[in-house]
Amino acid sequence: MASPKSGTSWHQACVCGRWRCRRRGPREAGMQQQLPPYEVLPAEVNMEELPRSTTVLMEEPPRPPRDHLVWSLFTTLYGNFCCLGLLAFVFSVKSRDRKVLGDYSGALSYGSTAKCLNITALVINIIIVIIVVTVVALMVAKTMNTPPQYG
Repeated sequence: MASPKSGTSWHQACVCGRWRCRRRGPREAGMQQQLPPYEVLPAEVNMEELPRSTTVLMEEPPRPPRDHLVWSLFTTLYGNFCCLGLLAFVFSVKSRDRKVLGDYSGALSYGSTAKCLNITALVINIIIVIIVVTVVALMVAKTMNTPPQYG
């Protein structure tokens, strides 16, 4: 075997024992890792006599985050107070784009922002409806309680 050139890292001897091998061996700094110990099979053991089994673990893929697009669309159309519904719709579309690209953390962030905007718009719309119904009821009650004035 020829002697390696000194001063170059890829000329060092590899784990496999060959010179000029590009695999990194445990001799390089920072790359040392312990391999599990291997047990040598006794000579009297035949491989055909050993049981063969395979274990396959099937993991479910993570559920994609929700984008709340339909909710944002209805908030935009029916209760767009201070453009909160429109903002929720924009964040929902951004969430859907991120989900399609596979960026689940970005989709989760945009989706949660859209959800918060939808909830805020819904609460404000409910408060506005309660105020309008109360004012109309008070006006109707006031006009019904006033005695008629004849002229």
